[in-house]
Amino acid sequence: MKFNDFSAVQVRIARPTDNFDEIISFYETGVGLTKIELFEGGRGIKGVIFGLPHTDYHLEFTSHQDGSPCPAPTKDNLLVFYIENKDEIMHVVNRLAQMGYNEAEPENPYWKGKGVTIEDPDGWRVVFMNRAYD
Repeated sequence: MKFNDFSAVQVRIARPTDNFDEIISFYETGVGLTKIELFEGGRGIKGVIFGLPHTDYHLEFTSHQDGSPCPAPTKDNLLVFYIENKDEIMHVVNRLAQMGYNEAEPENPYWKGKGVTIEDPDGWRVVFMNRAYD
């Protein structure tokens, strides 16, 4: 990936959680992401990485033995998936509803028009947006 002043081989978004097992279930079973690594590091930290091997973007969650230093700050902190096929969105949304995760009212009404917003176990919002982003 070529940016203005540097080239990067990957981008990873990482955040801590106090609900490690629930987060894994939400993103792997519910959303359907591929788990590519579980790890344990020093100082009581363990983590999981979702994505696809050899792709440019990954999502990582870590668990700290002393607890998370970072609760969800607002209802407008979002992870957005742009999905052109509405049936695919509804398949994921229905599966998450069966797991007990129902649609949440978005903070910004923009996301309601063509999207479905669902809170993950930590209260962070995931939006399944029915459009392409060019």
